[in-house]
Amino acid sequence: MRKSELMKNLFTIILCIIITSTAQAQFGNWGGNSGPKIKGKITGQLIDSISNEKIGFATIALLKSGKTKEINGVLSGDDGKFKLADVKVGKYDLVVSFLGYKDKKITEIELTKKKPDYDLGKVLLVSEDYLLGAVEIKEKRSLIENKVDRIVFNAEDDASIAGGDATDVLRKVPTLSVDLDGNVSLRGSQNVRILINGKPSGMFSANVADALKMFPADQIKKVEVITSPGAKYDGEGSAGIINIETKKENIEGVAGSINASVGNRQSNANGTLNIGKGRFGFTANGAMYYSHPRDAGNCFVRSSDMAGDFSDCAGFASNFSDNVNYAFNGITNTSRIGFNTTGSAFYDFNAYNAINTSISYRGWGSDYDSDITGQYFIEEFSRDNTGNNLFSGYDWNTDYTKKFENNDKRELTVAVQVSGNIQNQENEVSELGPFSRQELINNDGDNLEVTAQIDYVHPIGKSNKLEIGAKTVVRNIDSDSQFSFYDDTSNSYTLNQDRSNLFLYDQDVYAGYVSYNFFFKKLNIVTGLRYERTEINGAGDLDVQQFSFAYDNFLPNIAISKTLKGFRTLKLSYSKRIQRPSLFFINPFRNTTDLANITQGNPMLEPELTNQFELGYNTNFLGITMFGSAYYKRTTEIIEQVILEDQGISQSTYNNVGKNNSIGVNLFLTKSIGLLTLRGGGDIYTYDATGTIDGREVSNSALSYRIFTSGEFSFTGSLKADFFGFFQAPRFTLQGEQASFSMYGVGFRKDFKNNMSLGIRLIEPFNENKSFDSDITGSDFRQVSSFVLPFRSFGVNFRYKFGKVDFKQRKSKIRNTDQKAGEGDGGGQGGGGQQGNNRGQ
Repeated sequence: MRKSELMKNLFTIILCIIITSTAQAQFGNWGGNSGPKIKGKITGQLIDSISNEKIGFATIALLKSGKTKEINGVLSGDDGKFKLADVKVGKYDLVVSFLGYKDKKITEIELTKKKPDYDLGKVLLVSEDYLLGAVEIKEKRSLIENKVDRIVFNAEDDASIAGGDATDVLRKVPTLSVDLDGNVSLRGSQNVRILINGKPSGMFSANVADALKMFPADQIKKVEVITSPGAKYDGEGSAGIINIETKKENIEGVAGSINASVGNRQSNANGTLNIGKGRFGFTANGAMYYSHPRDAGNCFVRSSDMAGDFSDCAGFASNFSDNVNYAFNGITNTSRIGFNTTGSAFYDFNAYNAINTSISYRGWGSDYDSDITGQYFIEEFSRDNTGNNLFSGYDWNTDYTKKFENNDKRELTVAVQVSGNIQNQENEVSELGPFSRQELINNDGDNLEVTAQIDYVHPIGKSNKLEIGAKTVVRNIDSDSQFSFYDDTSNSYTLNQDRSNLFLYDQDVYAGYVSYNFFFKKLNIVTGLRYERTEINGAGDLDVQQFSFAYDNFLPNIAISKTLKGFRTLKLSYSKRIQRPSLFFINPFRNTTDLANITQGNPMLEPELTNQFELGYNTNFLGITMFGSAYYKRTTEIIEQVILEDQGISQSTYNNVGKNNSIGVNLFLTKSIGLLTLRGGGDIYTYDATGTIDGREVSNSALSYRIFTSGEFSFTGSLKADFFGFFQAPRFTLQGEQASFSMYGVGFRKDFKNNMSLGIRLIEPFNENKSFDSDITGSDFRQVSSFVLPFRSFGVNFRYKFGKVDFKQRKSKIRNTDQKAGEGDGGGQGGGGQQGNNRGQ
């Protein structure tokens, strides 16, 4: 079936659904025979008593006045609102319960024939965590919350992240793992999509790790992890979605904040200004980041001795050995600097029409200088590599939202987004030995995305709703690679036309979805279907770069949840997800900075497909709150880095190597004991993959895990301490394993009455350096590397808030979650460097 026919059929189905559901809502059940009855309704909205946030998915139980038996019940919606319909006249009690909050009982609710409707207005719920003094009550929100469809980490309440970056925040979120380079994993998979305030950002289009390092932790309000996204989300992100909510919010009045942090490893500063009056609001934010220069040790050994002892990597790399094909040892000096700015505004024309727009601009860069010596078989060599990477980009979003007068739950949203990202990477290599040369290697990459999206929400009956929508994403990606060699005759660099290359890549995605949320016998059920068509075209100087193909995917999902007595929740879900490769994986740029370790992307990669089943359970016992889940994931066409070796030279690229079956369990526990709160838990999962590498059938089965702990102690109402620690076991691929990673730290914060606070942050105070090792095995070679990095850090943070805050946050409706982003350093260079050997050699 042609694309036009598929899209025509899809929109015809969506149109029929709208007409049918609208008619049903207007005229009720066709053919019914029900007369008027004197029944009323009880309505209200649940609000957090401290943060004023709306509380969704709480249980509201209706009882006869003075009785204990429940006669009716509902769950609050996303906006915290609830409605008990068809309630007979009489006197009632209402009990509201939700995990992490104290039960609230409301009595003396009376419905009469004259006034059958009763509106409770805003119902405030109090967190279970509170401090009770002799005169006053001070309440606080839980640092980690488990909601029906997501886990929430309230970063602004954690003192130990002050002065850090976004990777420091994500390392403390349950189920997430962040390695040394800043690569984020969810349940052992890096196939995640990161959103900022519910919308995508071009800053993550190629290199997530670098982007996160340039994002100050002090800008982050909270992090949401969604493991089973519904049909309204893009099908991309087979492991799940991470949504970072910032403090860039719209308020009533004028308010702002200034933050500055100084440390021995990194320093940053950021400020926010919020202006709001009536139906208009404006927010501006700016931040700068600087990572101080530091020297890191880097060693690498590749040998045909498959069983050799290479635990002393630096020793092997510094001394000749007969069984070594290639080895080196040296020092790499790196530094980073970056900035980002954002401006956003909204205007409510009236109660039913509103517009929201925002624009952001960002840039960051890094400099490095690497000096190494080593051996290629029996020949010595030395290499000096200096370079710089410059990344810049922008995002512009505009949304229009319309609500309907006859039912304010009906909502139509039209949104558009334009994103641009530029990557300029330059390397100058001087080498003596078997590969003697002096050359310049440059790669410039441009990524332009235009997105248009329409969403419609239609309520059906008392508490059900239908959601439908369509979306188009047009991506144009250019990669210009240039190689120049130094000409001794002219004392200048000359472009090598044979090795240089211009590659043009277009990826267009057309999508539509339908999702239905309904209740059945006290079960909350969300089910939906998403259709996505992807069209890809490539053009370049090489024959392999000339291609055109397309594929269609139907992505179903269903989630069933039930709220039990005693703050217990049970959830079962299934979803099918897709993971398309981004420029990081498909860029055919041939990176020859290290001629014995050549890397190149693969433009012919196919997308990964994942089917995931998950069972979740939440409960409270002995004052301990527990979140737990078990899951099974089957992924086909998995994309992994593949390393092939010939005559001591390795070729590294990315391939669809096979399939992986993973079974895992997540557990999180929290307990408050007086002024002390303790948290802990872990993830354990299997890696069970089979596939083909270089025509050879391979497999690898392993068990990986992550354990973590954190806590806080309140000395007084204004002085607190936070601590954390975690250990991530090695990650596995079909060819071996990557380095394990551990980290611990502590922070102190003192709040003053004049809206100022002062904090201290310590990371690894007893370890000056940390070593990160990898071990990869091929058919006839073994490759070991070690990276030693100065790690002990100390920082001081200052924060000042001014103005009166009354938050009214708004989010864009666009969520581009449809690409597998790059990892580690060197995004945009066709694979960004060989694993274990990509740190500026």
